[in-house]
Amino acid sequence: MQKKAGPLFYVFLFVFIFLVMFPFLWILLASIKPLSELFGGEAFSWFTSNPTLQSYVSVFANYPFLTYLWNSTVIATITTIYTVFVAAFAAYAIARLDFKGKALILGLVLSVSMFPQIATISPIYILIKNLGLTNTYLGLIIPYTTFALPLSIWLLVTFFRKIPFDLEEAAKIDGASIMQTYFKVILPLAVPGIFTTSILVFIAAWNEFLFALTINTAEMAKTVPVGIGLFEGQYTIPWGEITAATVVVTVPLVIMVLLFQRRIVSGLTSGSVKE
Repeated sequence: MQKKAGPLFYVFLFVFIFLVMFPFLWILLASIKPLSELFGGEAFSWFTSNPTLQSYVSVFANYPFLTYLWNSTVIATITTIYTVFVAAFAAYAIARLDFKGKALILGLVLSVSMFPQIATISPIYILIKNLGLTNTYLGLIIPYTTFALPLSIWLLVTFFRKIPFDLEEAAKIDGASIMQTYFKVILPLAVPGIFTTSILVFIAAWNEFLFALTINTAEMAKTVPVGIGLFEGQYTIPWGEITAATVVVTVPLVIMVLLFQRRIVSGLTSGSVKE
């Protein structure tokens, strides 16, 4: 029989949620304040008596913010699709097939993911520049592989290992080839894991800053994080526009996670219990 949570648990839970949500709530409330209340003594007040959407209007009127959104959407979507597609094959081979060097391959994947971006940015920039891919979508999609592909492989290996091997043996007895077994038996069962991996890779690519800052320097080629980070005012930092843009960028991700939270949780926990 399960024990009921006591009042102390709910107090702790409320405090924890408040601390996690506090930065976003503060930015949300700041985004609807008049510019005069973002500085001075009123800057630390929670609510405003004169809410306004002027900062949101300014974001779209004074900056090519729709272009930033489009660039981030295209780059993050393509990165997610192709890395998860490639990682699914690699993860299937590592998790389900018997060959030498699987541990070494996983170790190399982990070592690649451990490299700090600042250590790889110079050679990657030289490569992209020599290929003539600066200020292009492909110029960011290629370096995004350095963190998206290792992440995808590591997550998907866990999901593929969870699938019972009996199903694969039954498919072989029925005469199915390796590719037929992969597409018709294994892949459908791995959909929750693939879905979870896709969301995590999309968020990572959407939020990436250093590669986007270094490689795509043209105004119309910037992504959302870089565009917001380089908002400029004539005499001061436009905190109103920055907070409004942050809310616009964050809300879709929050909605996506809330809509698919069950799939995300089921995917993340599918490999955590050993039968």
